[in-house]
Amino acid sequence: MYTKFVKKTIKLASVSLLGLGLITSSMAADNYPKKAINVVVGFGIGGSADRMSRSMSTFFSDEIEQRIKVINKKGAGTQIAANYILKRPADGYTVFGSTFAPYLATTILTGSAKYKLEDFSFINIQWFDFELLAVNKDTKFKSMIEIMEEIKNKPKTVKAAVVQGSGGHLILNLLLKKYGVPLENLNLVTYSSGGKARTAVAGGQVDLIAISAQGSESIREFIRPLAIVKDKRMKQWDAPTLNEAISSLGFKLPVFPGSMRGFAVSTKFKNKYPERFDILTQAMKRTLATKGVQKFLKKSNIGYTWTGPEKSNQLIKDSYDIFKEYAYLLKK
Repeated sequence: MYTKFVKKTIKLASVSLLGLGLITSSMAADNYPKKAINVVVGFGIGGSADRMSRSMSTFFSDEIEQRIKVINKKGAGTQIAANYILKRPADGYTVFGSTFAPYLATTILTGSAKYKLEDFSFINIQWFDFELLAVNKDTKFKSMIEIMEEIKNKPKTVKAAVVQGSGGHLILNLLLKKYGVPLENLNLVTYSSGGKARTAVAGGQVDLIAISAQGSESIREFIRPLAIVKDKRMKQWDAPTLNEAISSLGFKLPVFPGSMRGFAVSTKFKNKYPERFDILTQAMKRTLATKGVQKFLKKSNIGYTWTGPEKSNQLIKDSYDIFKEYAYLLKK
């Protein structure tokens, strides 16, 4: 009886091992990735998302043992890049590298995008930012109150730069609306990338900029910070919070979550090839855990947080829900 039981157990174990071997063999045969992976950036060259993607590409390439090619598909507030991602084969060879919050939300809520937030699955959000309001250092403006008064009393004389559909764009429009100033009073120039917007204020082509703060370290010497969109002051920028800066105006603004940058894929790919999605995820996690990578990104003023797919997806969803309430201010 005992011998019979042992033989049956060995037989079942053999079948299980055989099955495991077939699964392992199948995954090995897939040998993903077999070719170069394209990282598609939703902005032009030189912006924060572009710098993040290009900085990560070399390290990620070494980790995943394949070439990483960065492609810029700028325009329509990342809508062009998002559509491109969804039209490519769902095979894991096209990755979205971008500033996802708030741009995905605003393209869906105000840009007539055909896609939904759920069409994208986020591998990792590695760089969290907040909005900064600043002027060119050579302007006469020393405070938010001064520049608000100028916009109110001298229409079209203040020229401002924002990235279309950004948190800074929304903040400026909401600020004017709350103050009872027509949006047309501000000479607003919209850009397709943060790099171009920052170049404009640094070079004096515009007076004011509302843009992500940590991505603006490169122009620090050319600007005068007036306010940051945070609950508390930060040592990084010698400026009050926006609500502190406008306290004498008699109203407060909501503190919106800042920009969130990282990497994503189509949900169709994740569902079709979960094992490939896991390979990408683990490779990115190992990349960001490397001390040399962390040191390089820190020196370059680029975030390197490992957030993971589950939390990243939830954070993007939470940000979307907040922007949904105010997105009407960006509609043309």
